[in-house]
Amino acid sequence: MAANHQRESGRDHVLQSATWAPSRLATFGCWDTAHVAALPVGAQAPSDGALPAAALCELHRAPFGVYIHVPFCATRCGYCDFNTYTPGELATSHSSWLDAVRRELDLAVQVLGEPVPADTVFVGGGTPSLLGAAGLAAVLDAVRGSLGLVPGAEVTTEANPESTSPEFFAGIAAAGYTRVSLGMQSAAPHVLAVLDRVHTPGRPVTAAAQARAAGIGHVSMDLIYGTPGESGDDLAASLEAVLSAGVDHVSAYALVVEPGTALARRVARGELPAPDDDVLAERYEQIDTALSVAGLHWYEVSNWATSAGSRCRHNVGYWAGANWWGAGPGAHSHVGGVRWWNVKHPTRYAAALQARCSPAAGREILSPEEQHTERVMLGLRMAEGLPVVALDSPGRVAADRAISDGLLSAVPGDRLVLTRRGRLLADAVVRNLLAP
Repeated sequence: MAANHQRESGRDHVLQSATWAPSRLATFGCWDTAHVAALPVGAQAPSDGALPAAALCELHRAPFGVYIHVPFCATRCGYCDFNTYTPGELATSHSSWLDAVRRELDLAVQVLGEPVPADTVFVGGGTPSLLGAAGLAAVLDAVRGSLGLVPGAEVTTEANPESTSPEFFAGIAAAGYTRVSLGMQSAAPHVLAVLDRVHTPGRPVTAAAQARAAGIGHVSMDLIYGTPGESGDDLAASLEAVLSAGVDHVSAYALVVEPGTALARRVARGELPAPDDDVLAERYEQIDTALSVAGLHWYEVSNWATSAGSRCRHNVGYWAGANWWGAGPGAHSHVGGVRWWNVKHPTRYAAALQARCSPAAGREILSPEEQHTERVMLGLRMAEGLPVVALDSPGRVAADRAISDGLLSAVPGDRLVLTRRGRLLADAVVRNLLAP
C-alpha cells in the first residue's frame, strides 16, 4: 500500500545511513511489520516458536502490541519493495490467509504461555482496506478471540483511499477500529504518476472526512516527499490538502529508491533523477514548518500529531522497545530482547502453520550492548529525547559537542532532544554518541 510506519528495510537501517534527512524507510516500525524486501540473517528459530524464559519474564513490563500483515495489493507502486503481492502474483485467497493468521495468533498464546491482551493493534500491508470492512472485522475478531484486547485499546488499519467508502468506515468503526492511516503521498497528479499511485488526488481528503463522520477517532495521512519532479509548490499543495482534511496525525517520509523496484530501474536508465539530498532536507523543513504552524508538532522524526492523544501508540511502542507479536507473512515480532521474523511467501507461511509449526524464518537474541544501541537510536528519534544517563562518558562528551554544534538541546529532566537541524543529521548524531 502506501507508506506507513514500518519497513514498515533491514534491522541495521534503523536510522538512514545518509547524513541529511529522516526517511520513512528508516523508521523502526518498518522492518518490524513486514515492510521489508529482504529478511535479516539470524539463528534458526525453534519449530514450536518457544521463547527463552528470560524473555517471557519481560512480557508484562511494557505495553504489548499486535501487528497483522496483509500481503495483498491491487497493483504494485513503482517505489515499493514491501512484502506484498498483486492478484497475478499470488494464488492465496483472503480467507486462506486469514485462516493462517488465526493459527499464528493461537500459536502466540501457546508460546507466551497465556493470552496477553493487546494494548494496540495495527493492521498494515499491503492494502488492508482490500479486505473490506467485514474482512477487517474478522481480523480484529481473531485478535480478540486469541490474545484479547485491553479496554481502550488503540486499533489502527492502513487504507488506500480508493478502496474506502462511507460504508467501509462505518463498518470498521462498528468493528472496533479507532484509528485509520490513509496513504495520500501527494496531491500533485504528476507526482502520483511517478510513484505509480492509482488514487485520484482529491480522494484522500474526502476519505478523511468520511472516516471522521463514521466515528473513527483518529485519522492520519501519509506523505512522501522528494519524488523526482516534485516542486516546493507541489509539496505546499499537498500540505494544504492534508491540513484541509482536518486530520490529527501526519507521517512524512523521504522517498528512497530501493534496489529491485521499478523506480530504481527508471533511475538507472536515466529516465528519472535520483532524489537530491539537499532538496530532501529543504522539503523536510518545509513540512515541519507548515505542520507546526497548523498545530501538528513532531513527536518522532517523521511523525507529527495535534496532541499526545493523537500519537500512534502502536508505533511509540516500537520506538520505546516494547513487546509485540507480528502475525502474517514476513512479519517481525519482539518479546524481551528476542526478535524473530516470519517466512515471506504467504503459501510457505500458511503451510508451516497448517503443519502446526512456527512460521518463523529466523530469530536473534539481542545482547545488552545491542539493546543499548537501539535504545539510544530510537530514543533520540522521539521528541521526549534521550536521558543523559543512557550514555557512557564518551557519549556525554559527544553530546556536549552536539549541543555546541546546534544538533542537540539539553532540556529539563536531564534529557537530550534533537534540534530541527539535528533531525536532519540524526544518524550522524547517533553514531557519534555511540562511538567507542
